[in-house]
Amino acid sequence: MIDPNEPFANMVGHALHILPFALALVLPVVAVGTALLYWVRRGSLTTTMTVLVLVPMAAVLTGVLGVSGFMFNTTLTTMALVCLLVLLVTLPVALVLGRAIARRSVWEHQARERERAAEASRRELVAWISHDLRTPLAGIRAMAEALADGVVSSPPEVAGYASRISGETRRLSGMVDDLFELSRITAGALELTMSQVALGEVVSDVLAAQTPVAQRKRVRVLADASRAPVVLGSDPELARVVRNLVSNAIRHTPPDGTVAVQIGVDGADAVLAVDDGCGGIPDAELARVFDVAFRGSAARTPSPSGEEQVGGGLGLAIAKGLVEAHRGRINAHNHGPGCRFEVRLPLAAV
Repeated sequence: MIDPNEPFANMVGHALHILPFALALVLPVVAVGTALLYWVRRGSLTTTMTVLVLVPMAAVLTGVLGVSGFMFNTTLTTMALVCLLVLLVTLPVALVLGRAIARRSVWEHQARERERAAEASRRELVAWISHDLRTPLAGIRAMAEALADGVVSSPPEVAGYASRISGETRRLSGMVDDLFELSRITAGALELTMSQVALGEVVSDVLAAQTPVAQRKRVRVLADASRAPVVLGSDPELARVVRNLVSNAIRHTPPDGTVAVQIGVDGADAVLAVDDGCGGIPDAELARVFDVAFRGSAARTPSPSGEEQVGGGLGLAIAKGLVEAHRGRINAHNHGPGCRFEVRLPLAAV
């Protein structure tokens, strides 16, 4: 041990004499600690922080014990206790800090993933909408030019062109309405006027409007509203949810198929279920049916007649946003000959 009464030069000389011995003891500990850090580098950040705290402490204690010749005098005992106290303080701090950094890293990673997914969704939406807008616009332009140039002159042909232009215009108008509604949802600008709404009446109104569409496609629409729950919501937005689900079911159900709408109560929730005859959705696509601009594969049976245009991929995304704005839940799963879309909304307090 170093005597404090020795001259400074002697103390420096003594320290230089024991330095190689101290390094010989400390370096193996550092090497083992480095190997341990490399081994746990892919583990949790908390484990890494713990190893980072323990390795220097172990190296210091090993060096002190080796230099002292493992002679546990008062000075060595005091130093060991100080090292132990530092370890007891720094180790919990390292654990807490490691967990905090890990949570922040996970949050930042998830935020980046959400941002990338949102950007990909926006690009996909722009691509889909650009295509869908060009198609009816090109048709309207061609038919308008034919009428203006006198290519079509007989009254029946003119009436047919006018009817087709009107249909394409309605389709464009619907797409614009969907985009506006989706923008309100994604921007958080949706304002709901909440009141007690009889879900059965909403379903009845929607089915009355959708029945002509189903009849043109020879699709049967069955409704079971034996229990008509009352929910707290906004009537226009709930009607849009039901309309989007029913029209989606009719669109993807082949001729002579059946669309079934059921209303019921399950605990504290009102349940709306819409079953179609689409033939089922592949399991890999079930989790994406509510994504913006997602239309699925050919397993979703298209209309063979071509009268029903393929949707813009926005209806289900809008339905999901509106349901969640009502603090409800919506999901889809294969059921029977097709798929079931199920909406759960909190019952209104009586």
